[in-house]
Amino acid sequence: MSLDFNQYAAKGNAYVNRVAETLQVQRDQAARIVRSVLHALRNRLSHEESFQLIAQLPMALKAVYVDGWKHSDSYLRIRRPEEFLDEIRKEDDGMAGYDFGNNEKAEKVTGVVFEELLGMITEQEAVKVLQSLPEPLQSWVEKMKKGSNYEE
Repeated sequence: MSLDFNQYAAKGNAYVNRVAETLQVQRDQAARIVRSVLHALRNRLSHEESFQLIAQLPMALKAVYVDGWKHSDSYLRIRRPEEFLDEIRKEDDGMAGYDFGNNEKAEKVTGVVFEELLGMITEQEAVKVLQSLPEPLQSWVEKMKKGSNYEE
């Protein structure tokens, strides 16, 4: 049996392409945005919840999620949405101003990524991911998802 790596990349590429299309940005920018949000999310989830989430992701997105992950016994807790946006910007390797801009744009962009992400996993896992976040972040993600019709 031969391995067809293109098949593994197809679903991940489709995800990034949907984000790019919704945000009306180039694919490479959408890929940076997706990577930054996934990395910020993994830094906020327990390891157990991260493993449950990545079990449902396409292979290519699993690779993005774990790329550069420093496994430790603790994970970073935040309480306010602004702290999460700061974490996302920190993960964007110097392109945060371009990719995320001000907080209003960052919320819309992040909402698109979350909407696509939560749409590709089971509803049960989506609920678990949201419930593992502090209450202010849960409400914020729900609000972002509802308002993610992106127009700059």
